[in-house]
Amino acid sequence: MHAPDGFIDVPVSAAAGLLAAGAIAVSLRGARRELDDTARPGAGAGAERTAPLAGLVAAFIFAVQMLNFPVAAGTSGHLLGGALAAILVGPYTGVLCVSVVLMLQAVLFADGGLTALGVNITTMAITTTVVAYALFRGLVKVLPRSRRSVTAASFVAALVSVPASAVVFTLLYAVGGTTDVSIGKVATAMVGVHVLIGLGEAAITALTVGAVIAVRPDLVHGARGLRQRLKLRVNGELVDAPETAEPVPAAARSPRTVWIAGLVTSLVLAGFVSFYASADPDGLEKVAADHGIDQQAEEHAVADSPLADYGVKDVDDARLSGGLAGVIGVGVTVVAGTGVFWAVRRRRTADEQAEAPSPAGPSV
Repeated sequence: MHAPDGFIDVPVSAAAGLLAAGAIAVSLRGARRELDDTARPGAGAGAERTAPLAGLVAAFIFAVQMLNFPVAAGTSGHLLGGALAAILVGPYTGVLCVSVVLMLQAVLFADGGLTALGVNITTMAITTTVVAYALFRGLVKVLPRSRRSVTAASFVAALVSVPASAVVFTLLYAVGGTTDVSIGKVATAMVGVHVLIGLGEAAITALTVGAVIAVRPDLVHGARGLRQRLKLRVNGELVDAPETAEPVPAAARSPRTVWIAGLVTSLVLAGFVSFYASADPDGLEKVAADHGIDQQAEEHAVADSPLADYGVKDVDDARLSGGLAGVIGVGVTVVAGTGVFWAVRRRRTADEQAEAPSPAGPSV
């Protein structure tokens, strides 16, 4: 759903850029709290581990976005990632995760226009994250507090977030579209195909959230406070065992195993599985081609990038070229994402130290 340059006119693209910049600024402040809270209770050194986890989420989203899956005749879709990021690391950090991915895709891989970056962040990062997390929080409040409920809420939230993103793009196009196309037809086509894509998004999100909850529920922002009680069989019935000791704080347990497993999974998906992804155009590309929206599409400013179109320049073997580009993308994303979140985390620590009152000296 990466919009190229030329789909939306300059004034609306600029306005979307300002909106995206404002949302990122707000998210930077909110992420400082989330990067602390994820590792509580106890914080301390454990909080320092949350930045690499957030960077890993960004890298995983980059990898899975390379896996276009077929949704209809001649159309494919891919993960947007807002719901997944929001549930795993929090809504503010989630906006930053997807934004980092979109920026790197636009600059390094010529995927999504540079002047359309604000549009893409608005539709794919802000809209999906806000809609998904608001719906997710509403669902978990009314559903039983269990792992299955969190996973089910993740599925529904992710499903709804994708057509919501399509609606926002259609609204932007209605205001600043560069071709004379019936907005009603565009809206019907965009929402229709993205409901189907949303089913794939929902499945990926629910499977990923469920897998992490199964091994480390304390690392899932949307499952904070969720613990599996030990069961005992009494008179043939399962009952909750009494808590005889305090649970081990999440901060005391290293997430290194989860991080390594996630990174390896991301590298395999981007470096190998991506070769088997659908080559059909995604939902936006298909709608644009069918309705003439792509008439004003412009060539990407970095179309001659060494990694353009997710291939390594001068590497003739398509499988090797795409695999290397995927591995490079995962590596760059995890480093850039971790760097951003580490800086955000350190900024909060510095602010707290600056605001802390100095120790009082001895009275005279």
